[in-house]
Amino acid sequence: MSIEKNKSESQRWLNTAKDDLEAAQILKDNKKYSLACFHCQQAAEKAIKSAYYLLDLDPWGHSVYKLIHQLGKKHPIFSNIRIESKAKRLDQLYIPTRYPNGIPDITPVEAFSDLDAQEGISHATEIITIVKTFVTKH
Repeated sequence: MSIEKNKSESQRWLNTAKDDLEAAQILKDNKKYSLACFHCQQAAEKAIKSAYYLLDLDPWGHSVYKLIHQLGKKHPIFSNIRIESKAKRLDQLYIPTRYPNGIPDITPVEAFSDLDAQEGISHATEIITIVKTFVTKH
């Protein structure tokens, strides 16, 4: 892809990440905690993929941790144990927040709380902020 197409695709993914984060907040405010948590994971995943597209790389998979860890090998802004830890926590929200058999004997509605949603929003916000800084500088 050309540099302009990379920038455009990156911005599309970053904008979608921000929209997912906004949806997570709306869902949390309306006590839909499991869905809010899922949108937090999605926001972080799409944000980090935005950096991949900017660099003309092919992001593969859904693990926020793996995506950040791989990118951290090339770009130090993503090589941060604190961020990797937050990414791992967001990865834990990918499946059990959506499927009734993701956690034994209870549904996602029963398993996730306001605190979980708030933590997810905080982690996703931090990752989006780092990606936004990275994208702005490139």
